[in-house]
Amino acid sequence: MDILTINDRPGEYPDSYYAATATPPGPYRQAEGEISADVCVVGGGFTGLSSALHLAEQGLDVVLLEASRVGFGASGRNGGQLSGGQRVEQPELEKEFGLEKAKILWEIGQDSVALAKGLIERGKIDCGLKPGIIHADHRARFTDDTKAYVEHMRTIYGDDEISFLDSHAIREEVGSPDYHSGSLNMGAVHLHPLRYAFGLAKMAEAAGVRIFETSRMTGFDHGETVKVRTDEAVVSAKHLVLGLNGYHNNIEPSAAAKVMPINNYIVVTEPLGDNFAKSLIKNDYAVADSRFVVNYFRLTEDQRMLFGGGETYNYRFPEDIAATVRKPMLEIFPQLAETRIDYAWGGTLAITRSRLPYFYRVDRNILSVSGFSGHGVGMATMAGKIAADAIANQAGRFDIMSDIPNASFPGGPAMRLPLLAVAMTWYSLRDKL
Repeated sequence: MDILTINDRPGEYPDSYYAATATPPGPYRQAEGEISADVCVVGGGFTGLSSALHLAEQGLDVVLLEASRVGFGASGRNGGQLSGGQRVEQPELEKEFGLEKAKILWEIGQDSVALAKGLIERGKIDCGLKPGIIHADHRARFTDDTKAYVEHMRTIYGDDEISFLDSHAIREEVGSPDYHSGSLNMGAVHLHPLRYAFGLAKMAEAAGVRIFETSRMTGFDHGETVKVRTDEAVVSAKHLVLGLNGYHNNIEPSAAAKVMPINNYIVVTEPLGDNFAKSLIKNDYAVADSRFVVNYFRLTEDQRMLFGGGETYNYRFPEDIAATVRKPMLEIFPQLAETRIDYAWGGTLAITRSRLPYFYRVDRNILSVSGFSGHGVGMATMAGKIAADAIANQAGRFDIMSDIPNASFPGGPAMRLPLLAVAMTWYSLRDKL
């Protein structure tokens, strides 16, 4: 199965709310002939655009190859939630790596938010940035753990932007009987991810990056000079950065073994009006809940409900995405039963077994970063900068991240999806208990 084409038309954005409310840069021309550069970056999402931008700003000649359009993949299709830390919570990281390294990983995650916000400000990117993300507990038994977690983060990490929400407070913020407690992180933000990606592309282009669209890498050759091939071009470069995430299509063996593509889905309703919208989310925060298969949602700038939910573990999207997501949406907000859905789309993200990103030196001059496990708005942006810094001989953070153990998925490419489907069925059942 070809992940790039099985659900999408080559060179076209999905029919999403994001694509309908953003103006793309370019279009950029297709790569043709012999091209030379200091660095070739493959992938036009947050990772590739950030890496290309930061490399160009350090004076390097950079070519970026995108198989479809910039922001085409998960970077332009996600829930738009930008939070710090890592995908794995700090107490778990402390148990796995010890407090000292857990704090380093925390700082990298926090810096990823500051980096993205700084780029938005510096590039004057109009992406509807708004503060506040709620983590909502769908079981009352999680309340004590959440309260302890908030206290731990405030005491050990000095995080004074996180606060505990009891049963009254969570229902004051979110108009759903499904949630019993939670936490509010005012250091986290939410945004229009495709507009953010487009803004990064414009910044990269202004910094001198040569961006090529509809220029799919078909392979690359190792060596002192890396040769990156497309159907119409060969790019010769001293360094190569692979920012492929869920669309890697097994082109690099290590990523194929350790980074699993999965599909996730989002719907956007018709405009709800100010009063109805505020009855659902009072203060315009974004929300993600405690289910293993996470529900995440927020209001758009024009007062629609944007709701993400449901995952599938084969390559094809379901025939009726709207029906797939409407079910979990109505479990949270039954008051939306008669509300029209105007947009429904799917996208492919990438997970690792550890749920921590996979940083890997394919060769001394070839770097790969992927596997953001649903935490990519900030961390993919940061990963691009870290890769750029490593090429500029500042490899500290790349080495820290690449030192994280990431086990291979069992079964290889042929069996990993069926095995994952069995495991996820179990976790979905556990969510209901």
